[in-house]
Amino acid sequence: MNQRRRFSFSLYQTHVKLLAFDLNSLNQTSSSDSVSFSRKGYAVSCTEIVGVVVFRDLKPNRFLKFSVDDGTACVGCILWLNHLTSSYFASRHHQDVRILGDMATHFAAQIRVGIVVRVRGKLSSYRGMVQITVSDVVVEDDPNAEILHWLDSMRLAMKCYDLSPTPT
Repeated sequence: MNQRRRFSFSLYQTHVKLLAFDLNSLNQTSSSDSVSFSRKGYAVSCTEIVGVVVFRDLKPNRFLKFSVDDGTACVGCILWLNHLTSSYFASRHHQDVRILGDMATHFAAQIRVGIVVRVRGKLSSYRGMVQITVSDVVVEDDPNAEILHWLDSMRLAMKCYDLSPTPT
């Protein structure tokens, strides 16, 4: 038996490298208070994508909405900029919230249409469409970053993500 198949592993809380068409084809399950995502029987909560920014819509002190095109499809991304005014962060330590807010503002300033970015974040749904709630963004200077992400995504799909989950 294949060593990888003997051990049950989870993709949950791991930044799964996927292509945009894979993200758009994830299975969504809605409950009264949340949406969960799965791919071939594995729960998926976080992802990483690399592509070109093709759309940018900034609402100052609220959010930055942008789309990333990796050549297979476009994925919507949302970067929240309301850390200091949101009730979601009210229970957290003020200094931690300020650091998160400063990081988000820094990321938002870097995102421009036409640049290649690596986006990591949590999967969410908006109006039935998959989107990434951004945790960090890196502007890629390497012209090969996008193709290397494609190769990593396909290799990981064949060796990890497409394996049948074992019963736990």
